Amino acid sequence: MYLFVGLGNPGSNYQNTRHNMGFQVIDKLAKKWNIDLNKDDFHGIYAKTKFNNEDVILLKPLTFMNLSGQSVMELSYFYKIPNENIVVIFDDMDTPVGKLRLREKGSAGGHNGMKSIIQMQHSEEIKRIKIGIGRPAIPVVDYVLSAPNSEERKLIDQAQDKAVTLIEEILTKGFHYALSRC
Repeated sequence: MYLFVGLGNPGSNYQNTRHNMGFQVIDKLAKKWNIDLNKDDFHGIYAKTKFNNEDVILLKPLTFMNLSGQSVMELSYFYKIPNENIVVIFDDMDTPVGKLRLREKGSAGGHNGMKSIIQMQHSEEIKRIKIGIGRPAIPVVDYVLSAPNSEERKLIDQAQDKAVTLIEEILTKGFHYALSRC
């Protein structure tokens, strides 16, 4: 079983912000797969489905970014999903706008949602898909909690579509294959 976690903040006022890149990818994937995130438990909303004969869970933690690990820990413990089958999707200021980075492991890199997950899962060996939002010229909190401009939005939409494709490739051909395509 695989768990794909999109990080973001709940609520309509955060819906289109840079910090909700993970939520947006999960929404695009659910739409493409024609499934609804209709289960409300483990401090999140999620859907359980099959893709390429693999059991897959799509999760959007509703704990707010800094406590995302609580939701991931509860769900992964309940479904007995090992860390090596968890992939977290989130925004990354160290990556140019609209670029993707895949990583098998590593530190949180200053991302509080990832920091929470690493803490709760007791491991830095958690796969991730990072969506570049670029470095801000304004205070970080103001930047990540604001919406990208129209030019950035186009680049981000393309990156999110590619992230959806990479998730499908992870499920069909493995993480290393997807890593080589990024």
